[in-house]
Formats: sequence, structure tokens, C-alpha cells
Amino acid sequence: MPVIEELIRAEQDGTISFGNYTLGAKAKKSDFEYKGDLYKVKTFSEITKLERNDMFVYESVPGTAAEHFKVTDTAVEFMVEGGRDAQITVQLENDTDYEVYVDDMAVRQHDDEYER
Repeated sequence: MPVIEELIRAEQDGTISFGNYTLGAKAKKSDFEYKGDLYKVKTFSEITKLERNDMFVYESVPGTAAEHFKVTDTAVEFMVEGGRDAQITVQLENDTDYEVYVDDMAVRQHDDEYER
């Protein structure tokens, strides 16, 4: 999976892709309009962060490239690539239980972290 050279882009399947973990210096793109919302991405080798309408959506440490990022009423789906293992945080609803899948395999929660 290649990095996202333009930092953020709309995909033909109705998703967005964002992030470039190969950059040595911080880069950002603001005011990317998609489906009536404004997105801002900040990315480089150490962090990738996505906001929608000035609200947190996604963050990875170190930086990553996320492809086909899709949020629905029942799921958050995306593919991610990075140069190293990354901690990924996504916006979810408070007081809600979630199941997490990696490569179609359920992972279990252990002390606020997930393991395969």
C-alpha cells in the first residue's frame, strides 16, 4: 500500500485515504471538503492525525497511511500501513462496547489494549 502523496484524497468507493509516514517534516492539509464535511490531516513519520469539522477522528503514533477509511452507524473500517508498529486511536461513542477485528480476526481487550 503506498503512502498518500497528496496527504488526503477521496476514493471512488466512497471512502477517504490519508497520511504519509515517510515524511521527515510535518505536513498538513486543511479544508479538504468531502460529503459536506471539512477534514484536516497532519502527518509525518512521528504522527498522523485526522480531524473532521475540527473534531478528533484518528491518530497514530508513529505516523501511518490509512486507506479506505469509512465510518458508518455501526462500524469504522480502514486499512493501515506504517514503517513500525503503531498505536492507533479512533473516535468512538462513549459508554459503548466495541468488537475489534484485525485481518478479519477478532482481538480481545486486555487492560485497555487489544491483543491478537
